[in-house]
Amino acid sequence: MDLMHRAQEIHRRHFEANTVQLSALLSIKTGACPEDCAYCPQSARYRTGVAVEKLMSVEAISAAAEEARRNGASRFCMGAAWREPKDKDLDQVIDAVRSVKALGMETCATLGMLTRRQAEKLKDAGLDYYNHNLDTSEAFYGSIISTRTYQDRLDTLEHVRDCGINVCCGGIVGMGESREDRAALIATLANLPKPPESVPINMLVQAPGTPLQGADELDGFEFVRTIATARITMPPSYVRLSAGRDEMSDELQALCFMAGANSIFYGEKLLTTGNASVEHDRALFERLGINTQGCIQPTLD
Repeated sequence: MDLMHRAQEIHRRHFEANTVQLSALLSIKTGACPEDCAYCPQSARYRTGVAVEKLMSVEAISAAAEEARRNGASRFCMGAAWREPKDKDLDQVIDAVRSVKALGMETCATLGMLTRRQAEKLKDAGLDYYNHNLDTSEAFYGSIISTRTYQDRLDTLEHVRDCGINVCCGGIVGMGESREDRAALIATLANLPKPPESVPINMLVQAPGTPLQGADELDGFEFVRTIATARITMPPSYVRLSAGRDEMSDELQALCFMAGANSIFYGEKLLTTGNASVEHDRALFERLGINTQGCIQPTLD
C-alpha cells in the first residue's frame, strides 16, 4: 500500500490524473520468425498454430489505423516478426508510417534489430516511437532467448535514441523470473542514458506450443508492484499495461492504474494474442472515471 501511495503521488506530479493514453497494435507481418524467444508463438522453432502471413500492404495498414483512430486510439503501433528488417521491407514500412502519420496519429514500430542507418530512415519518415523490449533482466535473459544477446538489444536502443526517435522499451513478467530479476529489469530501464518515453509491462500470455506453456502464473499483486516500481523510478515515462490484460480482472487493472499505469493497448488483438474488447474497456473507464482524451506530455521537475 505504501508503494502504491508513493507511485500515485509521483504519477500526479508528472501526469494528468485519471487519464489513460490509448495505443493500438497491429501485426503487419506474422510468423516465421527465426528467433527462439521462449514466450513467442511467432517463432518458427515452435509449433503453435500461428499462420504465417506476409507483410501487409500499405493500404491495409492504413485502413486498420483509421479504424483504430475512430475507436479512440491516438498512437498506432506496427509489429513485424523479423530478426531485423531487410531494406526493401523497411521501405514499405516507411510508406506505412507516412500513411498513418497523415491520419494525425502518433506512429510506433517494432521490427526487430535496427542498424543506425535504418533508424535514421525511420526518423526521416516521421516515426515517433520505436519499440524494442529488453524482456527481462540480463541475468535471466539467457533462460528465455539464445539467438540475440542483451547487448544486441541495447545497441538497437542506442541507434534509435541517438537519431531522435522516442524509445518504447519494457519487458515481460511471469516467465519464471525472480523478484530480483524484475527489479533488475526496471533498474536497467531507468538507468539507460535516458529512460524510455514509453514502458510497456507485459504479463506473460502462455501460448500453446511454446516452452513457457505451463509456467507458474505470477501473483497479481506482484504485477502491481512491478507497475508501481516502474512509475517511481521513471516518473516522466508512460507506463503501459500491455499483453495479459484480457486475463486480468477489472479490480487488478484498477490497482495498476492506481499504481501509475497510464497507457494501454486498445483493441481486440495484440499481434497474435487476444486483448480486452473495446466495449469492455470503455465500460471499465466509465466505471473508474478515467478520461481517455486530452493526454498531455509529462511534466519534468
